[in-house]
Amino acid sequence: MKYIKYFFQFILIKLFFLIFKLVGYKNASNLGGMIGSKIGPIFKSKKIIKNNLKNYLPDFDDQKIKNIINKMWENYGRIFAEYIFIKDFRSTKLEKNLKINGTEYLDEIKKNQKPVIFVSGHFNNFELMAMQIEKSGINLAAVYRPLNNIFLNKTMEKIRKNFICKNQIKKGISGLREILTFFKKNTSVAIMIDQRVTEGIKCNLFNKPAYTTTIPAQLVKKFNCPVVPVYIERKNKINFEITINKPIYFEKNDDLEKITINLNLWLEKMISKNPEQWIWTHNRWKL
Repeated sequence: MKYIKYFFQFILIKLFFLIFKLVGYKNASNLGGMIGSKIGPIFKSKKIIKNNLKNYLPDFDDQKIKNIINKMWENYGRIFAEYIFIKDFRSTKLEKNLKINGTEYLDEIKKNQKPVIFVSGHFNNFELMAMQIEKSGINLAAVYRPLNNIFLNKTMEKIRKNFICKNQIKKGISGLREILTFFKKNTSVAIMIDQRVTEGIKCNLFNKPAYTTTIPAQLVKKFNCPVVPVYIERKNKINFEITINKPIYFEKNDDLEKITINLNLWLEKMISKNPEQWIWTHNRWKL
């Protein structure tokens, strides 16, 4: 029964992708935003989203939370519609819609020819970050979580490998071994640090304990490498601005917890910059 449901979801999404392609990038993004606003709340737990936002905004009123949720779903829908145009961002076709800050740090990384850890979260059209880093000429492997829908996952993996980042690492224990293999071959790794992981440690996120990955901290300790935070922001609905931040060098005596806490503090700042542009649907504070 589950696979039948997944198959029909796959057919529906492929139909949407066809429509999006036909109407063009701008119209597709606007249409996706409308679809996300109307349909999104049906498929995800409103309780989880509200609880997450109350962890972030304990003193904010319900109207403020409602506004963030509405804008988040619009943004979610836009991301969905924009997947079919990823290859156009990689080429010159939609290059004008993407501004990059901090290219000097990418140039420095290429010059040093040593791997770094790129960290970020599910901000906006997050796939564009790994795409741009690889496009700049840096050897990169990106960690991803496979979709539950096995039919749709094949399509998404094809898009990721062909147009985002050719080296894809599945999240999990086997993925950690792959990360180490890539790192030893001087290939940098990009990882999202904002999702709940059972193999992580409890670290505060907005003053509430949340299981957080220690993979970046483990790589820092093992290879004495820097961490490079990356952020993407949506501008005027259909444009994006990616910021490559200055590499962070931790002290040799910093332990896993201290490094992870510091990265969560950076994550908090980025979420607070545009809370409606972060995906609040994950059960982030589940213990």
